[in-house]
Amino acid sequence: QVQLVESGGGLVQAGGSLRLSCAASGRPFSNYAMGWFRQVPGKGREFVAGINWSGISTLYADSVKGRFTISKDNAKNTMYLQMNSLKPEDTAVYYCAAVGRRIGIPHTSYEYDYWGQGTQVTVSS
Repeated sequence: QVQLVESGGGLVQAGGSLRLSCAASGRPFSNYAMGWFRQVPGKGREFVAGINWSGISTLYADSVKGRFTISKDNAKNTMYLQMNSLKPEDTAVYYCAAVGRRIGIPHTSYEYDYWGQGTQVTVSS
């Protein structure tokens, strides 16, 4: 069983930056594709960004492309989401997710097997 724990959320002014972290344990981190999703009340989880098992390929939602950067450090068992130029519409609970034995980068929530508990990001005007 893999365990994921997000951290780094908080309050930030529009135009500011935050870096989210996702620490993994329990399974070989380097063999997992991983991703970030976000969710607001009453909505489904929206794909934000994904990264393949090796960390050399990435995928971004159009809404965050050019502003967010996903990365992973296999030695530290940690994935990151650097969020720059934040907008009020980025406000959500952000979740990290992982799936093993998968080629490419899944971009729908049902393709992921493991989830963190979420971290709140609030962007004020």
